[in-house]
Amino acid sequence: MTQWFVKDLSKLTGVSVQTLHHYDRIGLLKPSLRLANGYRVYSEKDLLKLQQIIALKFFGFELSKIKTLLSEECEALQHFNSQAQVLEQKAAALLEGAKTLRSIIDSVDDNQSIPWETIIQFIEVYRMTEHLEHNWVKEIFTPDELKQYVEFEKEMKANQQKAVFEQSWQQLAEELKTNLKNDPYSQVGIHLGKKYMDWVNAIYGKKYAHLRTKKWERGFGEGKGLEEIGLTPELISWIEKATDAYWRDRIYGFLDQIGMIPSSTALMLWNEILDDMYGEEEARKITIYEMALKDAKVSPKAKEWLRSLLNTK
Repeated sequence: MTQWFVKDLSKLTGVSVQTLHHYDRIGLLKPSLRLANGYRVYSEKDLLKLQQIIALKFFGFELSKIKTLLSEECEALQHFNSQAQVLEQKAAALLEGAKTLRSIIDSVDDNQSIPWETIIQFIEVYRMTEHLEHNWVKEIFTPDELKQYVEFEKEMKANQQKAVFEQSWQQLAEELKTNLKNDPYSQVGIHLGKKYMDWVNAIYGKKYAHLRTKKWERGFGEGKGLEEIGLTPELISWIEKATDAYWRDRIYGFLDQIGMIPSSTALMLWNEILDDMYGEEEARKITIYEMALKDAKVSPKAKEWLRSLLNTK
């Protein structure tokens, strides 16, 4: 069986002697044999482990994570998947940086000054995105959506709204928990569904409604980030049903008025409902038309009115 002293292993692998000593100190790679004079002797098994460490470092894993990955109990594929997502996000961020530089180059003539303000704004957004690197929102948003989410958080901080909304959320969350035993489709549920949506829309508005929806569906709805907002899967399920009951109640109530209110008023109210539901997501708004047209509870007159609106889109 081949063995190597630390200097020989260093020459063989390209890993410095100092690094190998460090790996020994932190327990990441200990030599199989240590002689009486203190010399480290590495075996073929140690070489294989070092090659694994080199490979994992190449993929951006930290040493503490590598130590965990190399333990027998660790589910390596799960960590590989997470790291792949991190690398994909970093690659997307670098590509975004390259696109920004290209657009700056294309827009600036030789005699023009460089728009440093634009560059600084991009760097600020990039740094904020990096700060979210280990946050669950990075798992659900595309690079473009993540950039918008960073802008959204930046606006929240600039307007000093975050603390106010967090305080009001604590009050609303307690009220929701208190009513968990009530039927979410009851009047109590509808009332709280409205209260919840009013609170959410006050934060995200029409501009960021698509982020709100995706954060709910791909985030909270799948169990991500619940602890940080003090919710449980059971309560999330209840809120989802209560908001569904609220939207149905609001839509049915409105459509029952078709033919009894002026057309201009009806159009304004209908657009308000759709904007509150989906902001600027036109494709999702169309699904509401389609659902209403198939719903037996919606009157023929209301369906005719909805079809007339669809024909103008």
